[in-house]
Amino acid sequence: MGRLITIEGLDGAGKTTLAAGLVQELRSRGVRAHLLREPGGVVLAERIREVVKDPSLRVGARAEALLYAAARAQLVEEAVRPLLEADAWVVLDRFLDSSLVYQGAGRGLGIDEVRAVNLFGTGGLAPDRTLLLRVDPGVGRSRQSGRGEAPDRLEREPDDFFAAIAAAYDAIAAAEPERVRVIDAAQSPEAVLSAAVDALADLTAQAEPR
Repeated sequence: MGRLITIEGLDGAGKTTLAAGLVQELRSRGVRAHLLREPGGVVLAERIREVVKDPSLRVGARAEALLYAAARAQLVEEAVRPLLEADAWVVLDRFLDSSLVYQGAGRGLGIDEVRAVNLFGTGGLAPDRTLLLRVDPGVGRSRQSGRGEAPDRLEREPDDFFAAIAAAYDAIAAAEPERVRVIDAAQSPEAVLSAAVDALADLTAQAEPR
């Protein structure tokens, strides 16, 4: 069985940059690693991504949570589980924790309620390690605005929405220190990658070159 590594954090924390760099680093060490993103990664999930990100649409909180869960269920069934069963590593840009904090905490739907829906959707699949990129919400938002792209539907939420999400991420990290490793995202991308590699050292030591 392979390994599932998930990368979490606020928008603007640098998850996408880390995910790409981490896959390259793992491959350089002989690990067969694949990069996927959420929502997305497979055709159906990418179509759902277009819906949940569209700022012109009104999407209710419960509908939003269910759409993300549906995208995740399809990704796990179609791509993640087959790769893990083929003894590959999967580096996933967002996973279940994102729904727990964005919909469970940010939307006020409840962590346990959102977790139950998603565990059903994924068949209980859990990450071997989660890398949480911790960044101040204000810094994350300033990084987003610096991209020169129009904000998507979620990125348009007010500051207190992202403050609630940051607090929920910290609570998850405190509750599950063996799974969740916190990395200071204010560092340079190179330093963040180095910290991520260190956080996976016990897992990579067990991986034989493939």
